[in-house]
Amino acid sequence: MSRQLPLLVALLCVLFGPILLRPKGTSLSGPGERSVVIITPHNESIRSEFGRAFEESYLAKHGQRVHVDWRVPGGTSEIGRYVDSEYLGSFQNYWEGTLHRPWSKLVESSFSNRKVVLGSDPAKDTPEQQARRAFLDSSVGCKLDLFFGGGAYDFQQASSKGHLVDCGFLKAHPGIFGDQPGQIPKVVSGEPYWDPQGRWVGTVISSFGICYNTEVLARLGIADPPKRWADLAEPRYFRTVALANPTQSSSVNRTFEMLIQQQILEEIAGRTLTPPEEQAAVRTGWLRAMRLLMKIGANARYFTDASAKISLDVETGEAAAGMTIDFFGRFQSEAVRRPDGTSRLQYVNAEGGTSYGVDPIGLYRGAPNPELAKEFIAFVLSPEGQKLWNWKIGAPGGPRHFALRRLPVLPALYAPEYRPLRSDPEVNPYELARTFAYHDQWTTPLFRQTAFIFRVMCIDSHEELQDAWSALQAAQFPAEAMQTFEDVSVIDYAAANGRIREALSGDKIHEVQLAKELADHFRAQYSRVAALARAGR
Repeated sequence: MSRQLPLLVALLCVLFGPILLRPKGTSLSGPGERSVVIITPHNESIRSEFGRAFEESYLAKHGQRVHVDWRVPGGTSEIGRYVDSEYLGSFQNYWEGTLHRPWSKLVESSFSNRKVVLGSDPAKDTPEQQARRAFLDSSVGCKLDLFFGGGAYDFQQASSKGHLVDCGFLKAHPGIFGDQPGQIPKVVSGEPYWDPQGRWVGTVISSFGICYNTEVLARLGIADPPKRWADLAEPRYFRTVALANPTQSSSVNRTFEMLIQQQILEEIAGRTLTPPEEQAAVRTGWLRAMRLLMKIGANARYFTDASAKISLDVETGEAAAGMTIDFFGRFQSEAVRRPDGTSRLQYVNAEGGTSYGVDPIGLYRGAPNPELAKEFIAFVLSPEGQKLWNWKIGAPGGPRHFALRRLPVLPALYAPEYRPLRSDPEVNPYELARTFAYHDQWTTPLFRQTAFIFRVMCIDSHEELQDAWSALQAAQFPAEAMQTFEDVSVIDYAAANGRIREALSGDKIHEVQLAKELADHFRAQYSRVAALARAGR
C-alpha cells in the first residue's frame, strides 16, 4: 500500500486539482459551451468583469456562448510552481509514452531549462539538448490556455522555460506596437511592455507605493502622511507597518526591488560615471537599501503571506501604512469610499521610487483551446476590454459592478476626452514614468536573493530585530549601537551575487543551511545592539 500511495496522490491531483483551483461560486460551462481556461492572480472583481464582458462580447460577435474557467491557486509564485509541476508530468508522459525513451534526472532538469542552448544540427545534440529540443518541438500542455496577470518578470521566466508560445497578436496587429505616438512602446522607464517574440503582451500598467489609513495616522499624531519609502523607516511607525513575506509574494518582492533601485539611483544622481564607478555606486546603494529595509522590517507589525491583505489590514486599522502594488491600494480605497467621496484609506505612488510596469497575458504551450484563448487576448487588448480597467461603473463601456481602478496599457485611452469617464483621470502612467528609470541589470538577477535576504534579516529574526529597534529608540540611538545595527556587510552586493546566489541555485539543503546561518547571525547582532543601547553606548 505504501508503494501505491504516491501514485494515488498523483491520481487525486489529476482528478480534483482543477476543481480545487476553481474559485468559489464559479459555474461550470453549460452543455455544448466551449471554455477558455485561465490561471491568474487577479482578484475576484477583475475576474468577474472580464469574464462577463468577454462572454457577452463573444456571444454578440459569433452568436455562440462560451465560458471563462478561472483557476486561482494563489499568487504568481504559487502559479509558477503549479504550472512547473503540470509541465513536468505532461512531458514525462510524452517522453516515455510517445517517444518511448527512458526518463532520468538529467531529462527532468533539462527540458525546461533556458540555459540549455540548442545548436543548429539536432544530430549533434547532447542528452540535455535532446530533452530541451523535444519539449520545444512538442505541443505538451499543462491543461491551461492562458496566464493572465502578474509582472513581466513572471512572464519572462515562463517564456524562457518554453511554457509560453507566440499567440500571434503582435503579428496580426503590428500598428499597435512601436515607438510612434499612440503605440504601446517596447520599453517604458526601463520596463518591458511586450515580448518581441509574441509570447506575452502587457495588458494593464502597475506601479508601487504606500497605502495609509488617515484615521490611524491621526490617532498616532502623524500629520504628514508617508510619501517615500524612507518615511516607513521612521521610528514613529514602530509596529504599525503592514508587510508581506517576499518569498511568498513576487509583487511584494518587486516593491522591495523598487526601493533598492531608488537607493542606487540616488547614489548615482547627477553624476556621469565610468562603468567601474557605476558598479561602486550600485554596491553602495545596495547597502543603503538593506539598511532601509531592515528599519522598515523593524517597524512591521506582522508579515502576511499575501500581498492583497496589506491594503485590507491598513483599511481596517490593523496597521497605519503598508507597501503595496497600486491596484490593491486604489481598489480598497474605492471599496470603502463614503457617499461624500472621501475614504479613510489612501494610496500614493512612492515619490521617486517606482517604475511603471505591466501585467501581461500569454498563451500556454499545448493550450487545449488555443483559438478561443486568442480571442480572449484580442478582447483584453481591444478598446472594449481596456476600458474595463479604469472606466467608472456605469460609464459607457465601463465595468458593471466593480470600479477596478487600474491603468489601461493603450495610450489612446489617456486622451483628454476620456478624462470624465475614468476613475483616476489625473493619472497618466506614460507621463509619470519619465521620473524613474528602472535598470534591470542592477537587481533583476538578484530577485530571489532579495526575498531570501529580507526573510533572514527581518522575518526569521523579527523578535530580536524589534527588541533592538525599541532599545535604540529608548536610548536615542547611541553611536556604537547604531553602527552595529546598520552593519549589513554579511549581505552586501558581493554576497548576494556570490554565496547567496549559489545556495539558492543548488539543492534545498544548502539553502536551508545558509538561511539558518544568516538568521542566527542577525539574531546575535540584534541582541548585541539591544545590549549596547541599554548601556548607553
